[in-house]
Amino acid sequence: MPLSDIFSYLKNMKTDRFTLKEIEDRDIELIHRGLSDERVTKHYAVHFPTLEDTKEQMEWYADLKKNGTGAWWGIYSSETNEFCGAGGFNGLDRANNKAEIGFWLYPEFWGMGILKEVMPLLFQLGFENLNLNRIEGFVENTNHKCKSALEKINFSYEGTLRECEIKDGNYLDVDIYAILKKEWEK
Repeated sequence: MPLSDIFSYLKNMKTDRFTLKEIEDRDIELIHRGLSDERVTKHYAVHFPTLEDTKEQMEWYADLKKNGTGAWWGIYSSETNEFCGAGGFNGLDRANNKAEIGFWLYPEFWGMGILKEVMPLLFQLGFENLNLNRIEGFVENTNHKCKSALEKINFSYEGTLRECEIKDGNYLDVDIYAILKKEWEK
């Protein structure tokens, strides 16, 4: 099945408490609310103070799908249909059967076990439908909550890329986490 068909087929995915809906242009205000909040973007590579600025992120989401390099979904409460955050794949590398996973949540949803419930859907999509062997996560070294969340869903710490990015004029260390298909299947 072509990649675009896989992502179209999986526009909506569900867990017991959450529904993942493909991010669309009309979601810009929801995305802006999260990516303009300094608590959310403190350890994130982007920050969009205005709705106009957020168009850049919406174009990025659209380009992922158009170019076949990933897809992102909004995470919604199944009970209230309230938007909680977003997650998905980018950097999809079909030649090496790997992709990078990313996610963020509104602060009021932190610590509620959302990622532990939602990530298995993305693992299933990645390992079964996209035939990935490896799913990677790149995390700022100081983002201890994110690293802990990744470890809770069986990602393994693989190392640190020292001073590999610049944010606000400072060099950052980035930790690499990954889960392999054979580890997920256990």
